Amino acid sequence: MEYFTLSNGNKMPMAGIGVFMMSPAEAEAAVESALKSGVRLIDTANGYMNESGTSRGIKKSGVSREEIFLVTKLWPTVYEKETAIDATLERLGTDYIDLLFLHQPTDNWREGYRNIEKAYKEGKVKAIGLSNFPEDLLKEAIETMEIKPHVVQVEAHPYFPQTDLKAILAETGMGLMAWYPLGHGDKNLINEPVFAKLAAKYGKSNVQIILRWHVQSGNVVFPGSRNPEHIRDNFDIFDFALTDEEMAEIAKVDKGVRYYNGTPEMLARYATMELGPDL
Repeated sequence: MEYFTLSNGNKMPMAGIGVFMMSPAEAEAAVESALKSGVRLIDTANGYMNESGTSRGIKKSGVSREEIFLVTKLWPTVYEKETAIDATLERLGTDYIDLLFLHQPTDNWREGYRNIEKAYKEGKVKAIGLSNFPEDLLKEAIETMEIKPHVVQVEAHPYFPQTDLKAILAETGMGLMAWYPLGHGDKNLINEPVFAKLAAKYGKSNVQIILRWHVQSGNVVFPGSRNPEHIRDNFDIFDFALTDEEMAEIAKVDKGVRYYNGTPEMLARYATMELGPDL
């Protein structure tokens, strides 16, 4: 395993598993399988409504909590609730979260951030993150919040490598977690000739080449899968390294294409969208 060192000195694994769009039972099975395969980073969220299932998967794996880097996200409707973080801890069956994000940049994000800062000082949260935040709000958080954010989570992949954002992160020591790391499964991206060529050279799949590119670019990846074999394959990217020339060749794939664009109207809905049950 390779690690990213956060600005507060904590170390985050460069690869893990995400449980977005999984039922609680699916998350439980996927997390158990991933941890038994050696994965040590788990990414969930209030909004996925599977934190309890994630907790059960952790317990069933037999892996000690101290070995796991557990990531979750607060949903906008609970940003201002002082009980939100304790409720999250209860669902996850833990007394601390390794990295806690604000999930979306709604109008009340500043209150939510201050609640996370309080939990950070109390030891309930070990690092603070911002998910899906545009650069102007990210800069505001860096400049105005008492505890600077440690990680951002955004869409990133070879078609949209977040070059401008990464220049900002390089100045602050912030890490980047990449969602849609495979371009939302776009076959055009996955089957780009450069990935097929490198896959043949290294005896890997195109997907493994892309995930390796992420890691060498400094991105933490957490692809989701319910399939134990795919989970193992997604994690099998640490026994080879791409050359500088190969990384430069992959850089030419950048098309400035992203697969998700949150509109102001959509963000406004997030601010009032109540969560369903987490079973």
